[in-house]
Amino acid sequence: MKRKPLDQDSIDLALRSLPGWEHKDDRLVKTFVLGDFCEAVAFIVRIGFCAESLNHHPELYNVYNRVRVELTTHDAGNKVTTMDIVLARDIDEVVSK
Repeated sequence: MKRKPLDQDSIDLALRSLPGWEHKDDRLVKTFVLGDFCEAVAFIVRIGFCAESLNHHPELYNVYNRVRVELTTHDAGNKVTTMDIVLARDIDEVVSK
């Protein structure tokens, strides 16, 4: 199913409730700093389950204790959609546990 990209105002509104997330290059981006490499890998696994449950998969980059998450919707022309907002919220919830 092709998803509809969000307009800038909708993205800006959503970002108000997503601390640390930025809108850059048609993506939602956030870097998480964990305690060490093992915590970073565990975090990646936990958010992987969230992503799979939504069938919406982030781009993940890991260096030691840092994980950068980039969210964009490929079938919306690589733009930000509601699914990216939902997954960003789910990822933040994983961190808070």
